Amino acid sequence: MITIFLIWGIVLTMCCYLWLIFGIRRRRMGEPPLENGLIPYLGCALKFGANPLEFLRANQRKHGHVFTCKLMGKYVHFITNSLSYHKVLCHGKYFDWKKFHFTTSAKAFGHRSIDPSDGNTTENINDTFIKTLQGHALNSLTETMMENLQLILRPPFLLKSKSTEWVTEGMYSFCYRVMFEAGYLTLFGRDLTSQDAQSALILENLDNFKQFDKVFPALAAGLPIHVFKTAFQAREKLAEGLRHENLHRRDQVSELIRLRMFLNDTLSTFDDLEKAKTHLAILWASQANTIPATFWSLFQMIRNPEARKAATEEVNTALEKAGQRISFEGDPIYLNQMQLNDLPVLDSIIKEALRLSSASLNIRTAKEDFTLHLEEGSYNIRKDDIIALYPQLMHLDPEIYPDPLTFKYDRYLDENRKTKTTFYSNGVKLKYYYMPFGSGATICPGRLFAVQEIKQFLILMLLYFEIELVESHVKCPPLDQSRAGLGILPPLNDIDFKYKLKYL
Repeated sequence: MITIFLIWGIVLTMCCYLWLIFGIRRRRMGEPPLENGLIPYLGCALKFGANPLEFLRANQRKHGHVFTCKLMGKYVHFITNSLSYHKVLCHGKYFDWKKFHFTTSAKAFGHRSIDPSDGNTTENINDTFIKTLQGHALNSLTETMMENLQLILRPPFLLKSKSTEWVTEGMYSFCYRVMFEAGYLTLFGRDLTSQDAQSALILENLDNFKQFDKVFPALAAGLPIHVFKTAFQAREKLAEGLRHENLHRRDQVSELIRLRMFLNDTLSTFDDLEKAKTHLAILWASQANTIPATFWSLFQMIRNPEARKAATEEVNTALEKAGQRISFEGDPIYLNQMQLNDLPVLDSIIKEALRLSSASLNIRTAKEDFTLHLEEGSYNIRKDDIIALYPQLMHLDPEIYPDPLTFKYDRYLDENRKTKTTFYSNGVKLKYYYMPFGSGATICPGRLFAVQEIKQFLILMLLYFEIELVESHVKCPPLDQSRAGLGILPPLNDIDFKYKLKYL
């Protein structure tokens, strides 16, 4: 027995010795300061995952604005000086932003690579998004979203009863339910058979989406989905509903999905289920950050009397200019793209809510060895290393945003109550000061639609409902740090609120 323990002890000692020799990266001349961490492969991943903001601030104090950390077997160079962000993006020819994002998508959603260079599909995804999420297509998408939101928030049975009774619900649950259904119908159309069938489908999809989304951070970190049996089954059920044979039976399918259906049917080597899983990727991208962003925008607006008053006045003025009047008997209201864009108070409320809740990780992969030139100096970067920006550091920087943890609804308004675009760090005007949607080539292609649908939701809540927090002085819920790096962080706990139809 002693001999066996001795042998195992020698083996473990040799493994540790070999890891110390070959497994630890050595910093070379001209490279950023390096943190390997103490755990093989994981490196600093556990510390980073526990609280990314504090982890990065601690290393910033220790090493300066540029440093390297080993995370899940990858070496990540963090650039933490907001004045250097534009310098990073100027090195685009050295970056491959697709590699990481396409690989993550394939692992999480279960399809083959969507990079045309891999030969599986010739669809130009960026061109598809530009065609369908901007310009005229965006107008159509926004109009359909407004229609669907009002169908959900103003159901016929509720309007007939004109109920004046308060309904109490968790605000996050409410936003999740409403935005998921409206977003799903806007992208993938309506069931032509019956309202009951459509309602059952939405409820099932909502539950499956929650199960899948719950483990998404683990999938993004590289864990296989088969470890999570319930989430795997939920993903497969969601994809099954998005097969083309099912979508062809639906009405008012968005141009985004119709164009991708055509391209995939004619140009892709994917089978029908893989095509459906690329649609699932779009569903997740359209919902995972929009839902918590909607919650934070509504919550911050409702708990701030000045914000609610200013937003209500702006919405009423916009409605008056558009020659529309709210009523339960008349047609649903509609504001076009230009009218929605001319709402600086709502824009500022949404921006401020997202500034306080976003924790995106902007990632690029080095295609080759090169030298990164920044404000603070030049650094040698190795091929396949990752360059990362973590904008939450900037969003909560008191030099840029005084009293950064306080919600100020007018922070993005200038002295004329128009949109403010000038912010400074150490007396220098910033080119990038607000980045919840990413930056450069990796900026979210659906960001314009996301802001418009949040804005539409807030408009309808202000116009049609009396809204109150159950606890008038409720504290702001903490952020769920388990989703750090993925975008907008949801609340760690829900907040009860009550609502009822206004007496019009």
